[in-house]
Parts: sequence; C-alpha cells; structure tokens
Amino acid sequence: MKKMLMTALLVAALPVVSAQAQDAGDPEKGKKVFVKCKACHFDDRKKNKVGPYLVGVFGRKAAAVEGFRYSKAMQAKAAEGLVWDEANLDKYLENPRKFIPGNKMAFAGLKKPEDRANVIAYLKTLTE
Repeated sequence: MKKMLMTALLVAALPVVSAQAQDAGDPEKGKKVFVKCKACHFDDRKKNKVGPYLVGVFGRKAAAVEGFRYSKAMQAKAAEGLVWDEANLDKYLENPRKFIPGNKMAFAGLKKPEDRANVIAYLKTLTE
C-alpha cells in the first residue's frame, strides 16, 4: 500500500518537476538555439528585421515595438493584455500560428520543451 501511495505521489509531482525544469533553461544553450531566429529577429540591437527586435522582449507587452507593422491578430492579442512572460513565450514558441492564429510569423515553432526553455532563458538575458 505504501509503495502504491509513493508511486501515485511521484506521478502527481512529475508535471510540477517538469515545469520547474523547463523554467530553469540554460541561456547559453538558448543562444545556440536562437540561431534559428536570427534570420528574422535582432537580439543585440533595437532594429527591426522581418520580425521585431527582441531586445527587452521578456516582460514586454505584445505588439509594443514602435515602427514594426504587426498583424491584426497580434494587435488584438496585445489589446487583450498579452505580455511576453515564460508561459506565453513557451506557448508561442511551440506553435506561433496556433497560439495566435493569423499572426505573421512563418516559423513553425520549437517542438522540444528544452529548446523553448533555453531560448526563453536566453531572451531573459536581453532585458534592457
């Protein structure tokens, strides 16, 4: 009985441990994964490319970079109060078109949770 209870408790705790591990991404690994993003986004200067620059993106309200022409879908999410925090970045980076249907980002997403956690950790280092 004790063994079954311990197993049940461990299984119940897995999502929490998994979420905590995901939150603890590695910024150096994230910088390497970010290479996939560099074609469209600057990470080292406030200049837009095909996508908006990502300096200071963590904690920023969506669609807030001046001079960038956001899709109506992204503007609508911004009007709803979307802020780029860990949870929202994770969902967006996993599948941008599913998280915000109609947005302009053509990137298919980062399917591996550890890649997303690492990129998010890297984006946190780009704060102003």
